[in-house]
Amino acid sequence: MKLPQGPKTPEIVQLLQWVSNPLTLMDDCAKKYGDMFSLWVSGNGKPIVFLSNPQAIKDVFTADYKQFDTGPANQLGKPILGQYSLMLMDGDRHRRERQLLMPPFHGERMKTYGQLIQDIALAVTDEWQIGQKFSVREVMQEISLRVILQAVFGLQEGTRSQQLRQLLSEMLDEISSPFNSVLLFFPVLQKDLGAWSPWGRFLRRQQEISKLLYAEIQERREKPDPSRTDILSLLMSARDENDRPMTDAELHDELRSLLVAGHETTATSLAWTLYSIHHVPGVLDKLLQEIDSLGNNPDPAAFAKLPYLTAVCNETLRIYPILFITFGRIVKSPIEIMGNLFAPGTQLAACIYLTHRREDIYPEPDKFKPERFLERQFSPYEYFPFGGGNRRCLGIALAPFEMKLVLGTILSRWQLALADKRPVRPIRRGFTLGPSGGVRMVVSDRRLQKSRIVETTV
Repeated sequence: MKLPQGPKTPEIVQLLQWVSNPLTLMDDCAKKYGDMFSLWVSGNGKPIVFLSNPQAIKDVFTADYKQFDTGPANQLGKPILGQYSLMLMDGDRHRRERQLLMPPFHGERMKTYGQLIQDIALAVTDEWQIGQKFSVREVMQEISLRVILQAVFGLQEGTRSQQLRQLLSEMLDEISSPFNSVLLFFPVLQKDLGAWSPWGRFLRRQQEISKLLYAEIQERREKPDPSRTDILSLLMSARDENDRPMTDAELHDELRSLLVAGHETTATSLAWTLYSIHHVPGVLDKLLQEIDSLGNNPDPAAFAKLPYLTAVCNETLRIYPILFITFGRIVKSPIEIMGNLFAPGTQLAACIYLTHRREDIYPEPDKFKPERFLERQFSPYEYFPFGGGNRRCLGIALAPFEMKLVLGTILSRWQLALADKRPVRPIRRGFTLGPSGGVRMVVSDRRLQKSRIVETTV
């Protein structure tokens, strides 16, 4: 039950490397130690075993969920997510909560979000002017946050919606800065020294957000409307197998988790996608040809069915996964993974970043090549940007759907260009991997689809 090899540097040094330069740390370890290595980067004084071999990942994802504890491995996220977040739960409680949360994010529900997503993308970008420069991540964050607030909460434009948008954007931007990211990994630094201190500002924004969330929940309790189809309404009416509804505290923390995880991640992925298709020669031309084939004013869901657009989004999530690793699994009883026996208490994590860059699975892994997703299908142990097993992200259907609709809507109407030709490098943003500088672009022109040109000529 010996741990796999790893760096011999002190724990504090490894943790600082993990916070400041995680990609280099993982790349160096993979070259030196292979598919399985140990790093002391959990922030709780215990090592994490990184796995990047598909067979090892399959062994973890397909194991009985009772084999692991996962909630304790995610405690670093508790200040942001709340103690009743699904991400911090285990066992039967996790299974119950997940069953309550899953239906609004899958199946027929996607159709009801299509027009909403397109309308919001149009509303945010319709004011663009030719020659205008903008931060892609900021614009995509505005779109994704409005989608979350309207799809999850059913909140239309109003005071509460505006307050939530402002507070969430401020909180995430601040906590995701390179300096403040350190606070997430060193709980000892999480001290409220007043409103002027970084952690003090974070806590006060959290309190303001909580007031708004509880006010919305209370209002819905007092004035139930069975005709509403937003996710909050569906969750409030949901019952588990014992006919128990979710409590206000559970609703609050799940909504907070959805707000944080559901918009920041999608916005970052959209920023990476727009950067890549304008940076890599040939990709944009193929994409526009496919989008234009839909003609004028296509049904929003039509974008989601485009093969090359889907491949572009998949390749973005491969080469720039939002999270470096999946949720950690803490072994509860001895388990064998590819001939290695791990003792109880060992924390295992499938490494999304390293697996997605395996040359034996993805030739020329550092190149952005959407065609690879048209040429073959990858297993859920080779490609898993949303994690796997019983901890797979609830947004696995909604996030790609939103990405394709937003991209299709914008690219069919606007001609954009990178404002800076220099390559954008990935950097840590809190727990995620984001583009440095947010990606600066410029509005070059309005687009006329080929079908429109033909109609005008006739």
